[in-house]
Amino acid sequence: MDIKLDPSQDDLPLMANTSHTLVKHYVLDLDVDFKSQIIEGTIVLFFESGSRFKKQSSSTEETCQSESNEACKFRMPEACHIPVTNTRTFSSKMGYNDFTVCGKGEKDTSGKDGNHDNREQASGISSSKYCCDTGNHESEDFLLVLDCCDLSVLKVEEVDVAAVPGIEKFTKSPKLTVVSEELRNQIIHELVTLPADRWREQLDYYARCSQAPGCGELLFDTDAWSLQIRKTGAQTASDFPHAIRIRYRTKPQGRSVTWTSDQSGRPCVYTMGSPINNRALFPCQEPPVAMSTWQATVRAAACFVVLMSGENSAKPTQLQEGCSSWHYYVTMPMPASTVTIAVGSWTEMKPETCSSHDLATERSFSPSEADFRYVGVCGHMEYPCRFQIASATTQEIIPHRVFAPVCLRGACQETLLRLIPPCLSAAHSVLGTHPFSRLDVLIVPANFPSLGMASPHIIFLSQSTLTGMSHLCGTRLCHEIAHAWFGLAIGARDWTEEWLSEGFATHLEDVFWARAQQLAPHKAQEQQELRACLRWHRLQDEVRNSPEEMQVLRPNKEKTGHVSDSGSSVIKHGLNPEKVFMQVHYLKGYFLLWFLAKRLGDDAYFSFLRKFVHTFHGQLILSQDFLQMLLENIPEEKRLDLSVENIFRDWLESSGIPQLLPDQLVLLLECLLERKTLNPRTLQSLERTYHLPEQDAEVRHRWCELIVKHRYTKAYKDVERFLQEDQAMGIYLYGELMLSEDAGQQQVARRCFKLTREQMDRSSAEVVAEMLF
Repeated sequence: MDIKLDPSQDDLPLMANTSHTLVKHYVLDLDVDFKSQIIEGTIVLFFESGSRFKKQSSSTEETCQSESNEACKFRMPEACHIPVTNTRTFSSKMGYNDFTVCGKGEKDTSGKDGNHDNREQASGISSSKYCCDTGNHESEDFLLVLDCCDLSVLKVEEVDVAAVPGIEKFTKSPKLTVVSEELRNQIIHELVTLPADRWREQLDYYARCSQAPGCGELLFDTDAWSLQIRKTGAQTASDFPHAIRIRYRTKPQGRSVTWTSDQSGRPCVYTMGSPINNRALFPCQEPPVAMSTWQATVRAAACFVVLMSGENSAKPTQLQEGCSSWHYYVTMPMPASTVTIAVGSWTEMKPETCSSHDLATERSFSPSEADFRYVGVCGHMEYPCRFQIASATTQEIIPHRVFAPVCLRGACQETLLRLIPPCLSAAHSVLGTHPFSRLDVLIVPANFPSLGMASPHIIFLSQSTLTGMSHLCGTRLCHEIAHAWFGLAIGARDWTEEWLSEGFATHLEDVFWARAQQLAPHKAQEQQELRACLRWHRLQDEVRNSPEEMQVLRPNKEKTGHVSDSGSSVIKHGLNPEKVFMQVHYLKGYFLLWFLAKRLGDDAYFSFLRKFVHTFHGQLILSQDFLQMLLENIPEEKRLDLSVENIFRDWLESSGIPQLLPDQLVLLLECLLERKTLNPRTLQSLERTYHLPEQDAEVRHRWCELIVKHRYTKAYKDVERFLQEDQAMGIYLYGELMLSEDAGQQQVARRCFKLTREQMDRSSAEVVAEMLF
C-alpha cells in the first residue's frame, strides 16, 4: 500500500485499492440476532477490472514488511474453532422471548480480533509504509484490499459462477466444457456490463451466482482498517477472481451499527453512517469512486420489520415459524456508504383518511422495461435512470411510508404524515425529477445523535422533530429530502468537501419549506432572511469556539480529489469526535450559495440549479465542477470579480468567516435591515469581522442605516463621518435620523449639518434644512 498514515491522528483511512479493480455489485445474505447483537452471513462481491490493470513491470521494487520487519504471512484457513452455521438453516427453538433471530445463539465470545481463521496484526497501520504492496509486480501476487474494521472474517472463497445453470448465455460457448479463471471472469464481465434495460435479468443472475458453490478458499489477513485477500499465482487484478464470497460476522461493539431499544422498549438495530460508514457492517470499497449496485436478503425474527435503502418496498416472506426474510435491491450505482439498514418492531403509520387525489398522485413509477424511454441524455454510467423515464419526470409526490414505534402513532399522524406530500411536491417544483422512486421515513430511537440522516429511499428522523409545532419537522424533512439530489444522486468525489452536500441541503431546505407552506413571495423572503440571521449567529459562535483547521471547507486544497496510486486516501479529520457536532460545512456552504443566488438572482439561480442537476445526477463532483458551470451561467455584468480561484481563496480554503465582496456585504446588510431588532453584540461583531467603517460608500451607507435603526450609539461616529465625507449619499440618512424621534440621533443630524452646510450643494442643503427645522 502506497499510503502513509499516522494512527495517532484523526484522519480516516480509505484503504481499498480502487485504482486496480472496482466492486460493481454486492449481494448480502444476512441474519440478525438480537440476543448476541450480531449480524452474520455472507457477502459476494462482483468485480470489474479494465485493460489498464494488466500485468506490468515496475522499476520500483517494494518489499512486503510489517512494523516488526517480518514478512506478511497469509494463511489458508484451518478448521474453524467455532462452528459456522449455514445461513439458510434455522433452529426450531426461539429463545430470548421473541427477539432471537433464526438459528443464532450466544453472544460473540471470540477473542479481541474475532477472526478465527486468520492472523490480525495488532500493530494496526504502519506509520511509515503499509505492510504489503498492492500494485502489479512480476514476482508478487495481486493483493485485494477492502475497507473493513470491527468484523470477524471467517472465510473467503472464490465463487464458481460457471456452475450456475444457464450461465453459458454470457459466454461464447453453447456448452461449458473447460472451466478456467479466465472464463469465470469473462462471465462476470458480461454480467456487470449488461445494458440498463436488462436490470431485472441482471439482478436475477447476481442472486444465482451468489449461491453458486465455492471453487477454492483464498488467503486473507486483516489489520485495524482493512481486509487483504490474495490468490496464489494471480499476479494482476485481471487474473484475480472477479467473484468472491466472504463469510463474516459483525461485533456487538462495531461502530457502523447501533444496538439499542426503541421508544417502546423493544430491541432494534440501525446503521449510524458516519464517521466510519459501513466498513463495520460489511467488507467493502469505501472510497466514493467505487460506485456499485447491491441486493440484500436479511432474515430476522418475524416480530421485526427490516427497512433498507432499497428501491423496492419489501414485504416479508415467512421461512419457518417465527422467522421472516426481507429482500431489497438498488439499480443505481452509488458508494457503499449509502447502504442503510434498520431492524426493529416498527409500525407503519398511515393517515386517518386518504383521499383519492393523494393515491392518484402517488402512483408508483418503477423503471420497468415497458416504461423505459429516453427523454434526455444523461452523463452518468448506464443504469435505469428516472431522469430518462417520461412519467417519472412529472411525478411530484413519490410513494412514501412512515415507520415508528407504535407509541409515536399520534405524533406521526398529527405532524409528520401530513407534511411529507407538500415537502416532496415543493422539492420537485424547485429541482425537478425525484432521483429515487420511493421514500420510507423512520423515527429512530432517542439515542440517535442528530435530527436526521438521509440515505437512498429512506430518511431517519429524530423523535425531537415531532414535538411542538410543525416548523422543526418541516424544515428538517425538507433538509433530508434535499439530500436526495445533493449528497446522494450527486455526491462529492472527495469526502472532505462536505459542503457540497450539507451546504446545498441547508440552502434548499428554506426554499422547499417556503413552497410547502405556500407562502407569498414577501412572506417567504422574510422567513428566509430571519433564518439567515439565526444561522449567521451560529456561524459566528462556531468560528469563535472551534479550531481553525476544522473551519476549512476544502482542506486538501489543490490535492482535493487526489488519491494514491492504489486508490487509497485519507479523509482529513474524519475521525475527530468534534467534527460530528460542527456545523461549519452547513453554514459556510449555505452562505456561499446564498450570496451566489443573490448575485445571479433567485429565478436565474434555481433555473441553473435544475440544469446542473440534470447534467451531474448519478455522478461524483468536486467544488470546481459546480462553480465553473455556475460562473459560465452568470452574465458578465453580474460576475464582476467572481472567479473559481477567488471563491476557493475566500470561502473554501480559509478558516473563519469569509471576507465578502462589497456587493455581497451590501446584500447582507440589506437583509439585516429587514429585521426589527438586532443585538448590539451582533452589530459589534459585524463591524469587527468585516471592518465596515473601512468599506466603500455603498457598504458604509447600509452600515449607517443599521446604526440608526438600532440606535447603536457606539458607532454614531461612523454616521457623522459619512454625513460629512459622503455628502452625495448622505441626504437620506438625515431623514432617518430625524424620523427616529430619538433626541440623540436628531442632535447628531443637526451637528453634522451645521458643520457641512456651507460646503453643501444648495439644493441638497435646502432639502436637509426642511428635514431638520
